[in-house]
Amino acid sequence: MNVHHLELFYYVAKHGGISAAVRHIPYGIQQPAVSGQMTRLEEDAGARLFERSPFRLTPAGEQLFAHIQPFFENLAPLAQELRAESRPELRIGGSELVLRDHVPSVMRHVRAHYPLVRLTLHTGYQAQVEDWAREGKIDLAITSAGPRPPAKLRQLPLVRIPLVLLVHRATPWKNAEDILARKKIPEPLVGQPAGTSFMQSFQRDLKRRRIAWPQAVEATSVELVMRYVANGEGFGVINRAALASVKNREIRVLPLDGFEPMLMAVLWRGEASALLREVVEGVQRYAHETFPDWKCADVPPWRVPGGAAAEGDGAQRGEPAANEGEAP
Repeated sequence: MNVHHLELFYYVAKHGGISAAVRHIPYGIQQPAVSGQMTRLEEDAGARLFERSPFRLTPAGEQLFAHIQPFFENLAPLAQELRAESRPELRIGGSELVLRDHVPSVMRHVRAHYPLVRLTLHTGYQAQVEDWAREGKIDLAITSAGPRPPAKLRQLPLVRIPLVLLVHRATPWKNAEDILARKKIPEPLVGQPAGTSFMQSFQRDLKRRRIAWPQAVEATSVELVMRYVANGEGFGVINRAALASVKNREIRVLPLDGFEPMLMAVLWRGEASALLREVVEGVQRYAHETFPDWKCADVPPWRVPGGAAAEGDGAQRGEPAANEGEAP
């Protein structure tokens, strides 16, 4: 006997007829289709299983229903039990600031659906977490990114955060334009690794302005950049959102108007599992609620009609959301 036919018969017997069964079957199926499959089940059984009008089970139908009823009624509790016993693993990579200050809020929502998920956090800068995602060492990276997905990875842009210039309070500089007007800047430039997308973009913007300012100090975290600036080791470049998490009274913050913002994105490899989809959408929701003026309009590929974009194909470019302005 066909298991699908048995499932349909279970609903017919339980709810007292085909039309009532159609209203309770948890997926879309039309009454004629159910009727036709019941006829085929009766042919396979070699016996009439129920009278149509008025509805009643025949002795053969009662015998079959008594046999299959415990199986189908115990499926939902069994699925719940299996989910409770399962401990899915989630490995997230990103900067210490992201993992420390932002991921906990996302995970509170994720654990509502996956209470037993095991979380492993890996601290790293952009190039590192991209490699880890490609190699399968992490499931998800939350990091700065370029406009195109890295090779062999999928990318969902989250927010585009303006850059700021950091100077020591003891310096006379009050705005970035006066510093950049000198064209050749003697103070050391302190920033995150030069290969990071937003530092490369910053250097391109300097070049367009015909400004020579090579990076002198590479730091793997925002905290290190700020510490070096506070110690008088040079001027630093960071994203504006980091200022909410890391503060230093020895530093003056100067907006960098006209420079390309830093794109933050989530990266993963291959088709996303149900857990990973939950996390990606949770990260996006959190980023949009926390930084509404900087959010990108992109949607996860599984929400796009026609299916997911290919890995590394540049389908997601981090366009700002419509009618959304940058923060002042």
